[in-house]
Amino acid sequence: MPEAEPSGTEPAPLILSAVLDAPVQQRLDALRRAHFPPERNHLDAHVTLFHHLPGAECDAVEKAVEAMVRGRPAPTVDVTGVRSLGRGVAISLDSPELAAIRTELARGWAHWLTPQDRAKRDLHATVQNKVPPAEARRLHGELAATFVPERTHAVALALWRYRGGPWEPV
Repeated sequence: MPEAEPSGTEPAPLILSAVLDAPVQQRLDALRRAHFPPERNHLDAHVTLFHHLPGAECDAVEKAVEAMVRGRPAPTVDVTGVRSLGRGVAISLDSPELAAIRTELARGWAHWLTPQDRAKRDLHATVQNKVPPAEARRLHGELAATFVPERTHAVALALWRYRGGPWEPV
């Protein structure tokens, strides 16, 4: 059961992520555990669709997400490459179907979106972040040299509350 907010405070913001099928998710989780600074790694690998939705609108967000995915097949997701983040590394993903779901939700939530969530988003899973650039370049080269594209599916969408560290499932 989610923890109640202290009286008079704004509910913690919401994050919406896509969940990939188990074999790919497990590989991304292993990469993140191996390469993300441990003191900053509070989460499994994830594909963030929205970073900051209003916590007070949790019911409306849940209903919109449920309506959007009801009866829809799991979107195909292509794992396409390794991407430099400057001070980290991400695994690039491509999914026109998942991008369309995100676009449709963003249209309905336009008045709630932060500038970060308004911007067109690429799909990726961050496996390293907040490290020195040389360390990120080394990992990028290592992963790029052995990268093999693959196809997977987004098997679910997950809603979370952001509380400053680990995310709390909604």
